[in-house]
Amino acid sequence: MSDEQAVLDTAAALVAAFGSHDVDTYFDSFDPTTTFVFYNSPVVLRSVAEYQATWAEWESDGFHVDSCESHDGRVQFLTPDVALFTHRVHTVVTDNSGTNAVDERETIVFRREPDGSWIAVHEHLSPLPH
Repeated sequence: MSDEQAVLDTAAALVAAFGSHDVDTYFDSFDPTTTFVFYNSPVVLRSVAEYQATWAEWESDGFHVDSCESHDGRVQFLTPDVALFTHRVHTVVTDNSGTNAVDERETIVFRREPDGSWIAVHEHLSPLPH
């Protein structure tokens, strides 16, 4: 399998875990020191632990991911061991206010691990312009 396909497969597994609200698998997709930049968060989340705490707050408000579809995925290699994955996502979430669909674009930076697998080390999410 090519490195590009390995990154695409890793990204697809991450998105599938998110889209099915498989929290454990989703968070296991990230290195513990991963940083997260979300347009709906006033601060940069500087670790998986910070993101998990934020996620728990969201869940206390009824947050649940109903589905997530990835489109137009592209991989760019910065080095042989660092890859940028960009795509558009259509996500349906439910919270105490009801069910909402959002269209966003996302960049995930992946790093190759010593065993050859890929792990996410940074995620940046922004809304699609209208």
